[in-house]
Amino acid sequence: MMSTEKNKYDVAVVGGAGHVGIPLSLVLADRGLRTLIVDHNRDALATLEAGRLPFVEAGGERLLRKVLDEGMLGFSWSPEGVAGVEVVIVTIGTPIDEFHNPDFSVLTGCLDGLMTHLRDDQTIILRSTIAPGATEYVEGYLRRHGKKTLLAFCPERVVQGNAIDEIRTLPQLVSGTSREAVKTATDLFLKIAPEVVEMTPREAEFAKLICNAYRYIHFAATNQLYMMVQSAGLDYNALLDKMQHGYERMSSIPRPGFAAGPCLMKDTMQLFAFQKHNFILGQVAMTINEGLPNYLVESIAERFDLGSTRVGILGMAFKAESDDIRDSLSYKLGKLLRYHGATVAYSDEYAKDPTFVSKEHLVSSVDIVFIGVPHAAYRTLAVPAEVEVVDLWRIIPRRGIDERPNDDRRVLGATGDHLAAGQEPAGPRDWVRPGAPGTRRRAG
Repeated sequence: MMSTEKNKYDVAVVGGAGHVGIPLSLVLADRGLRTLIVDHNRDALATLEAGRLPFVEAGGERLLRKVLDEGMLGFSWSPEGVAGVEVVIVTIGTPIDEFHNPDFSVLTGCLDGLMTHLRDDQTIILRSTIAPGATEYVEGYLRRHGKKTLLAFCPERVVQGNAIDEIRTLPQLVSGTSREAVKTATDLFLKIAPEVVEMTPREAEFAKLICNAYRYIHFAATNQLYMMVQSAGLDYNALLDKMQHGYERMSSIPRPGFAAGPCLMKDTMQLFAFQKHNFILGQVAMTINEGLPNYLVESIAERFDLGSTRVGILGMAFKAESDDIRDSLSYKLGKLLRYHGATVAYSDEYAKDPTFVSKEHLVSSVDIVFIGVPHAAYRTLAVPAEVEVVDLWRIIPRRGIDERPNDDRRVLGATGDHLAAGQEPAGPRDWVRPGAPGTRRRAG
């Protein structure tokens, strides 16, 4: 590991070998700031030092090799690495405990490890999502331990897997408990982003949580409508296609799909806890989104004896084109299927597990295929005609119903993609054709 001599680095990123820390560290180093990644995960540090990323991030490995070659990036597994570094960015947040309340112990535990190495002329920037009031709490925690270190909160708002580009292009939210802290944070982020938006710490805390909670509620609305319409015997996404055609006011309705991952539900629960468990809209959203796998399994169980059925799930990451399986609803889907007696196999294009099989092997060895995540590789995957496909995303290639008289395979689900998964918009609407019932003829 590189040395951590006093003032060798401009910025230290604590927890910097994770999904929040690595993209930020790479961008900082690329903009000429000598950056030190501090993390107790020695395997992740060794991987980074070898020029590889421990997860999928667009453009990440190329940028990593560049900043390593330039000598702008260093590594340390010891908290001592922050000593003498002017800006210390902490990428530790407040997760939710078993009682659905924010857990401050992970964050304060991290600060405890740094405490003896902090000086009053340093600035700590909290970067990960925290509960409302957490910045004020951390300020008091530092003061009770005799530290006058400046404190800022500047939450990230990036899409995982495309974080490097978004850090460089999106406005950065900046807040602090003093003008000095705000100035330090502003000066730093203006080196890597086009602009900053100044807020109070409480505003910044709510801003990040509302961004994710609103999206989570938005997806819950379409998932609830999906279950309602499908239960009525209709194709919800075919209905959406027709509703939205030429009607801009309905264009904001997202496609249905799993709303999963380590942020959306957690941040909704942060607001749920803040509102003393009286955030009804968020609570209902959690019930709907977490209940979607149950609906899919119950629907297929009405038609198949799952106890004698082989089932495969394509896509185990929580979102498309990602290897991150944290809080993926595909695993919940698998558990429910096994509860009904099914034999279940998994496959994924990015996530690695010795029990996973290839997508080609999976579709050739099961009776039913569920699409858990719409990885782009599935767009060209040939599924045997006798295999039942439960495709919420309609990612598996197929022809229109009236164009495939010799293929009676029924594909449950919907067209397009799920915006929570960061997919491209759905392709051309094949139902719009001259003379088709329920459509209008295109001009020209």
